[in-house]
Order: sequence, then C-alpha cells, then structure tokens
Amino acid sequence: MLSTETKVFSEVTTLLDCYLCVRNDTTDICQPLTIEDHAVQPSAEVSPPKWHLGHTTWFFEELILVRFMPEYERWNEQYRVLFNSYYKSAGEHWIQGERGNLSRPTVDEVLAYRSYVDHHMRLFLSSECLQGKESDAEMASEVAEILEIGLHHEQQHQELLYMDIKYILGVNPITVTYDDTQLLKAVPATGELWTDFDEGVYQLGHSGSGFAYDNESPRHKTYIYPFAMAKHTVSNGEYLEFIEAQGYRIAKYWLSQGWDWVTENRIKHPLYWLQEDGVWYEFTLNGKHALDLNAPVTHISYFEADAFASWKGCRLPTEQEFEIYLQQSTAEYGLTKTACHPNDTSADVGQVWCWTRSQYSAYPGFKPYQGVLAEYNGKFMCNQFVLKGGCVATPPGHYRHTYRNFYQPHQRWMFSGIRLSKDIEWR
Repeated sequence: MLSTETKVFSEVTTLLDCYLCVRNDTTDICQPLTIEDHAVQPSAEVSPPKWHLGHTTWFFEELILVRFMPEYERWNEQYRVLFNSYYKSAGEHWIQGERGNLSRPTVDEVLAYRSYVDHHMRLFLSSECLQGKESDAEMASEVAEILEIGLHHEQQHQELLYMDIKYILGVNPITVTYDDTQLLKAVPATGELWTDFDEGVYQLGHSGSGFAYDNESPRHKTYIYPFAMAKHTVSNGEYLEFIEAQGYRIAKYWLSQGWDWVTENRIKHPLYWLQEDGVWYEFTLNGKHALDLNAPVTHISYFEADAFASWKGCRLPTEQEFEIYLQQSTAEYGLTKTACHPNDTSADVGQVWCWTRSQYSAYPGFKPYQGVLAEYNGKFMCNQFVLKGGCVATPPGHYRHTYRNFYQPHQRWMFSGIRLSKDIEWR
C-alpha cells in the first residue's frame, strides 16, 4: 500500500499497479452477480452494488482528476450528484435510501464510467508533473495523500459490498449461492479462556508509521484498571444457549432502548439464522447450511451483544481494552489476497468485528482531514459504537489494530460478533 512518507511519485508503475489492483478487486467481488443483483436496495442502509462501483469511481474523479488534471472532462455531469455519498462540501448528493430507485445509469454504463476514470488516472499518474519535478512536489505530495486515502476508501467499500451482497441475496425467498468460498471458520475453544491485563497507563492510537485514518490519531495515554479479555469470540453454540434460555424474552438483560428494539421488531435470533423442523440453519454467502456451533456468532447488533454479555455475567470491552488486547495478543493476521480470510484458522481473531461498549468519539487532540475529506470520519461521531478486530471481509493490507470501525447499535448486517470482557477486582 502507498505511504504518505514518500512525498513524490518516484515509481509510477508501482503506483499504477497498486491503483489498478484495488480497482480490479472491486469489480471481481461483483463478478458472480447478475445484472438484477446490482440494482437492488432492500433497506436504506444497504446500497446497490452498482452504486458502490459508481461512488468509488466518483471519489477519484472528484478529488483527483477534476482538481489536478486541467484538461479532464467529466464523464457525466449528473454523476457528481448521483455518486456523491455524503460530502456536503462537494455539492448535492443523492439520498442514501433512494439509491435503489436508480434504474439508470445501467450497470454497463457505470462500468464504462469506471473504465473512463481509470484510463485518465493512468494518464495522470504517468504525467511528467508527478515524476519528481521540484516545482510540482507540493502538488504531488497532496495527490499522494488523497490517492492513498482513496484506495483505502475503496477497500472499505469492498467490505461493504460483501455485507450488502449478502443482505441482498439473504432476503430473497429463493436460496442463492454467491460463491463456494467458506469465510467463517470454526475455532473450538481450547486451553486458557481468559487473558488478564494489569492496571496502568497505556499508549493507544496510531503511532505515525504507515497509513491510518484521521480518527485513529493522535496517539495518546489512557489509564486502565485491571481487566480480563476472553481469548475466543462467542460461538454460535454459546449464543444458541442464550436463545434457549429465553434470553430474548427476559427484559433484565437488555438495555432499555435495546428491549424496545427487540420487542418492536420481534427479534428472536441473529440475522440470517432460521429454524426449520427444530433444526437451526444459517444463510451464508455460499448458501444455507446447518448452523456450525463452533463458528463465531456473527451479524449481531450492539443490543444483542450487550444482552448476551449481561446474561453471562460479563460485559463488553471498551475500545481501549480491546486495542490493548490486540497489541499484546500473539495471534497474527494473515489475510489472503483471494479469499479475504485468515490463513491461520487456529487463531480466533480477525473473523468478526467485535462490539465494544465505547461510544464513537474523537481522541484527545483529534484533527480531521482538510478540505472535502474533513467529512470522512468526524461527522459520524454521534450515536455510534466502536467495533475492533477486523473481519473475514476486510481486504488484505487494510486492517490495523488501531482501526476504529463504527456502527449504530441496532445495525447487524455487517460481520459483527462478540468478545467478552470482565473486571478484575481492584478496589
């Protein structure tokens, strides 16, 4: 991946290869889909795959080509509104919940738009002004930073594509198989179940080496009381015990807002679970299968995660505790290029994003990106909770232990799960 420590483009071919590799990964994810699959939006929080293909292209057009390539002409002036997600400073944008109303542009037209922008990005990245001339060094540095953010932004949308595709196919009354890749791996819990951590001052946040989003900085100190973290994420089997113990019907385990959510929406089990003739099944990207009791429970809301923790007499970790756990854990992430899941399935880490009890907010001394990108993370610091640890759909090279994912407490179409924590007596 690119590094902003290199302020000018000295290896254009490498940069082009990186750009084109990420761009091709996105279209590869959509390859198994039908034309009809590309345009469906079954809920406001799920975007049609066609829109992802357009929006990630708009990013490079709007933030690089329009600004830094004087001779560039937009592919279609209307796309600047249709594929702008939420950047108010970039002008009007289409309403998120109405992205599925767009029968036009067609999938072929969106792919042609991608090809057009990719062609001009090739020309731009190969231009003389970006090959180290001292007079253009400042511009090259700015472009390098935006390009790096843009590629990580597209990788975020690759994970979103897996989430959205699964939801689009999952609500279909006809059982559909996306592909034959099994993502989540069963990891039976063995050995010691908890890791203890001492009280003290810990350094958290991005250290300044390599890429990170603005919300991961600055690195700062925080005081932590003694705690313990579970070495394994909660499994389907463990969560099934909660269901069989009538956990969804006992109000004392639930936050007040969570209980309202459960009762109003008649929630009885995790998303994609279904029961037929007394047997539990789960819909996955490779079809419907009998529930694997050893696999990590996934597609869990914050409300469900918190209720389960309460039922177990434990709690959810803070994001600070979780980062400390990740930093000191001996498990290493080994994400493959093709399958997007850990090579080492014995390590119970990186399969599901795990909820923390921490509200998503700014670190002390937080400074957002400048310009249009100032809206990238900071504007969402309200009514959301942080998730840590990465998941099977997180692209290789995109994850860091300091990564701060965030979602609203009722949401569960992402690959979200549970890792428990508990206090160690300190009073």
